Amino acid sequence: MKIACAQFIPTFGDAGANAERICEITSVSAADLIVFPEAALTGYCVSSDAEAKQISIPSTHASLQQIERLLVDQGSYAIVGFAELDGEKVFNSAALFGPNGRIGIYRKTHIPFLGIDRFVTAGCDAPIFETPFGNVAIAICFDIRFPELARSYALRGADLICVPTNWPEGAQPSSDYICPARAVENHVFIAAANRAGEENGFRFIGKSKIIAPSGKILASAEHDQETVIEAECDLFEARSKRVVQKPGEYEMDLWNARRPELYGTLTANS
Repeated sequence: MKIACAQFIPTFGDAGANAERICEITSVSAADLIVFPEAALTGYCVSSDAEAKQISIPSTHASLQQIERLLVDQGSYAIVGFAELDGEKVFNSAALFGPNGRIGIYRKTHIPFLGIDRFVTAGCDAPIFETPFGNVAIAICFDIRFPELARSYALRGADLICVPTNWPEGAQPSSDYICPARAVENHVFIAAANRAGEENGFRFIGKSKIIAPSGKILASAEHDQETVIEAECDLFEARSKRVVQKPGEYEMDLWNARRPELYGTLTANS
């Protein structure tokens, strides 16, 4: 399959304009799956709970329906981040769309003290979505800092972890080191789509990446400008957790070598 990451500059607080831009990018892409940044539909950098609610949209919003219709017509998949308003609660969410409509929504589970995340409710579920190409999971921005989430996804059969993100200045390690490490340690593909440009005093670093289970960088945006990166990926490469460098002499079984009885503290409350 061909995976793409769209590194673009959302218009703050204008879901309609951002949906138009997302549809424009998607309509000219030959990718089977295109990943858009965190909060791509709504913007991210707010300074109050009232402002967070003001830019947030319900999961039934017309902008999401517009994107859904395009993906159905085009027969491809896309992941789109948005600030989701559900009653009085705001979630940092990402929706997965496909040829049969909306497949599901993931709500960010690990919440930093930054931007709209200061005012959101943490999600409580980490679903894996089945597609004809393989099993897809979503981790939004700060989520990828936690090896437990990525490992949980991999143990449950995820082949690809998509990372819609808003990496600002100072977050370079997430692109340079953390995403490649998550790919290698779990032998999965990683597709990280960061935004570009500035928003309400924050500048974003770009540096979107598509990474193979080996850690090889398949595609990378080594700048902070708008661009779309693409890579051909066979997600079933992630299924075998036995890495063979030299048969019979240098092999690593990433799953059978695990020692779960030693890891209890990883899930204990601090």
